[in-house]
Amino acid sequence: MAIEWTKRSTYAYDLPQALIAQTPVEPRSASRMLCLNRETGEIAHHHFFELEQFLKPGDLLVMNDSRVLPARLYGVKTENQTPIEFLLLKPLGEKVWEIICKPAKKAKIGTRFSFGGKLEAEVLGMTEDGGRQVRFHCDGSLYAVLDEIGHMPLPPYITETLRDKERYQTVYSRELGSAAAPTAGLHFTPELLNQLKENGVDTAFVTLHVGLGTFRPVKEDDIRSHHMHIEHYSIPEETAEKIRRTKENGGRVIAVGTTSCRTLEGAFREHGTICACEGDTGIFIYPPYEFQCIDGLITNFHLPESTLIMLVSAFAGYEHTMHAYQTAVQQQYRFFSFGDSMLIL
Repeated sequence: MAIEWTKRSTYAYDLPQALIAQTPVEPRSASRMLCLNRETGEIAHHHFFELEQFLKPGDLLVMNDSRVLPARLYGVKTENQTPIEFLLLKPLGEKVWEIICKPAKKAKIGTRFSFGGKLEAEVLGMTEDGGRQVRFHCDGSLYAVLDEIGHMPLPPYITETLRDKERYQTVYSRELGSAAAPTAGLHFTPELLNQLKENGVDTAFVTLHVGLGTFRPVKEDDIRSHHMHIEHYSIPEETAEKIRRTKENGGRVIAVGTTSCRTLEGAFREHGTICACEGDTGIFIYPPYEFQCIDGLITNFHLPESTLIMLVSAFAGYEHTMHAYQTAVQQQYRFFSFGDSMLIL
C-alpha cells in the first residue's frame, strides 16, 4: 500500500508517558544519541559526547543562537486581584507585545494587570488567534524586569519545576527573542564545541526566534491544510560565506535543530541561494521534499503527528524515521525538549 504522505495519522506513533523527559541530564553532553544513516536506515546507539566520531574536518555545524525570553508572567488583575497568567509572544512596539493569557475572559480591552509590583500592563486590543495586544509599564528595561520576575515558558508536557533557567538555554544563545528553546542545541557544552573546533569542524550561527506555533498540533487530517506558524530569522554574511565555502570544499552542512533547518531551507526557497538575509518564514517541510542546503541534521525526538516529525521524515525518509522512533521507544530513549538526541547523516 502506498504511503499517504499528506495524511496526519501517517506520522503517529505510540509513546509511553514515562519516556517524556521532565528534567535535563547532567552534564548536557551525557544525553544519548541515536545515529541514523539516512541512506541505509542503519541505526547505532551512542552518547552526545561522542559526536566528534561522526563529523569530519571541513564539516560545518549551523546553530540557532536565539535566546529564550523568561516570558511567562504570573500576576493579578489590578481592579480585584484576580490571578492572571501572561505568555509574551512577540514585540509589536515600544513595550507593546502580543501575548496569550489565561483566563483570557478576564483580559478585556482596557483591563490593567500588575506583576510582582515591578510591572504593569494594559490590554490594548485582541488578535485573530484569541491573544491580546498589551502595553507594559515599568522603570527601565522591560527585558531586565522579565529577567528578574519572569519564568521560562516550558512546554506543556514538562510538569517539573526548572531549577536553573540556563538549562533551557543553549550555551551559545545570545539573541533574545524566543518563546521556546531550540532544543537540539541543549546537548552542547563549551568543552565539546572546543573539541570539535580542534578537530576541524567549524560552526556558524543563524537566528530564528522560536514561536509557540512550534507546539501547535496539526488538527487537519490533510496536513496540506495546516496553517504553518511564521517565525522571524536572519542569516549573517559570515554564515552565508561559511556555507558557500563548505559546499565548495566538499564538506557537509549539518543543521543543529529543525529551526536551523527551516531557516536555511526557507531562505534558499526565498532567494534561490544562501545569502546574508533577514525575513519571515512559514516553510512547512514534509515528504516528499528536496533539500537544497543541509546534508545532516541533529535533532531531538518529536511529538507524534507534529510538523517536526514530518520534517524529519522528509529528511531521513519516512520508513527510516518511523523505524528509528520505534527503536528509540524500545530502547527507552528520553523524548522531547529535555530528551535525548538524534544524529541523521
